[in-house]
Amino acid sequence: MKHRQQVRNNSRRGFTLIEVLLVLAILGVIAAMVVPQLLGRQKQAMVDQTKLSIKSLENTLEFYAQDHGGEFPTTAEGLEVLLHQPNNDDKWHGPYLKDVKTVPLDAWGKPFHYEHPGQHHPQGTAPDITSNGPDKVQGSPDDINNW
Repeated sequence: MKHRQQVRNNSRRGFTLIEVLLVLAILGVIAAMVVPQLLGRQKQAMVDQTKLSIKSLENTLEFYAQDHGGEFPTTAEGLEVLLHQPNNDDKWHGPYLKDVKTVPLDAWGKPFHYEHPGQHHPQGTAPDITSNGPDKVQGSPDDINNW
């Protein structure tokens, strides 16, 4: 009799397959509701980070322009001029980007597109800075820029 009671107690120590499947189903429903919300927030956070990076580059380019009589770097010079002094440039007082070894990338790890004189600022008042955005395709509707 004692042996039967011990067998019954041992058999109730685990979960049944139905209980495990029920818990997995509940977790699946919760994940289906939460994951899309988190992914949407991640994408928006990356867009916001890229916008801040563009604004920071604009401010840094303003410092460069102040040292160069109001002139921004040309498209050919690009953003690298913020880190490395061009040949024969005695007005350069950089590096203008502190604590970095390369020009910053957008939130998706891609380089920014720099153009000066730009097409979107009147009379060369500012350079055009663009990120390809989440889809990483230049010229698509989700591009992030400074105009």
